[in-house]
Amino acid sequence: MSNRRSALQSDPAATSEAPPSSSRGATREQVDTAVRSGLLSGKFIPGKSVTIRGLATELGVSPMPVREVLQRLAAENALEVKPNGRVQVPDMTPERFDEILTARLLLEPELAVLSLPHLTRNDAKDLQIIDDNIDERLTSGDAEAYMRLNHDFHFRIYGASKSSVLLPLIDSLWLQFAPFMRTVYGRVGTAILEDRHKEAIRAIEQQDKDGLRAAIAADISDGMGLLGRDILSSS
Repeated sequence: MSNRRSALQSDPAATSEAPPSSSRGATREQVDTAVRSGLLSGKFIPGKSVTIRGLATELGVSPMPVREVLQRLAAENALEVKPNGRVQVPDMTPERFDEILTARLLLEPELAVLSLPHLTRNDAKDLQIIDDNIDERLTSGDAEAYMRLNHDFHFRIYGASKSSVLLPLIDSLWLQFAPFMRTVYGRVGTAILEDRHKEAIRAIEQQDKDGLRAAIAADISDGMGLLGRDILSSS
């Protein structure tokens, strides 16, 4: 992006014209992808604010698409805009945590079951590769990589549903809890983390609805549920 910006600045004719709408749309999509990725991997920390201009500078874009993306994410409760115009990840409270956890337990096991008829043994093999990489990151203590791969694992399953209702809701929930869980992993490390991914993979191979539903529910309860509640109760 930096090369493109330099070229525009060196060409008076280019700077006097607004970029095509398709270019603005592409930039907004790139910003959206970058910010969502940052939220999901824990690069944005609860309580630590950023400015629109600062984030735009970091991403190498103008403030306008950044403002649009942040406003959209604020509407999803993933971010909040402070009265001074700064933007931050909302602080996690026990009440908010319990609501997000309850919503995940209600929605994600059911979406996994909806996805099951569309998942094949090849998908199970791909999920196994992702899970092997997750195991490596748990051992090495790379929390950000673990979070990215864990998201990839779950949404490889959920995405097969092609749901236009449940999938966006679950995506929004992940944006809301991921930054908090990154602080949790920063305190307790990753070596103690356990998941139910292998049970989920086996259920997919066997087309076992009940098994997949139980594996996803247990993965959420044993992962986010136990660790998150322990940290909140000790704060």
